[in-house]
Amino acid sequence: QVHLVEPGGGLVQPGGSLRLSCAASGSIFNINNMGWYRQAPGKQRELVATITRAGYTNYADSMKGRFTISRDNARNTVALQMDSLKPEDTAVYYCNADIVSVDSGLYARREYWGQGTQVAVSS
Repeated sequence: QVHLVEPGGGLVQPGGSLRLSCAASGSIFNINNMGWYRQAPGKQRELVATITRAGYTNYADSMKGRFTISRDNARNTVALQMDSLKPEDTAVYYCNADIVSVDSGLYARREYWGQGTQVAVSS
């Protein structure tokens, strides 16, 4: 089995910074794209940022210049550095990964989600 675990999250004041991390574990053969999404109360889940295995990044327009996504392929981790946080960044943040797993010689590719971590930006 494969799991995505995201410790972190919390309460931060407007203008502050927070770093989220996510680690994939289990019978992993390869991880393709990794990313972060978020869902605010009463809203649909939206893209925050993605990163390819080669390190190419993509950001939602409202996060450009404030958020930075990075990954460590050797450790199967992805991180999201969030700076200049605003109250509208308050949401549950989800880690996402496109993973090829292997079990008894059989390979399977699917999308995995973390359990979500709450980020609250408030004074």
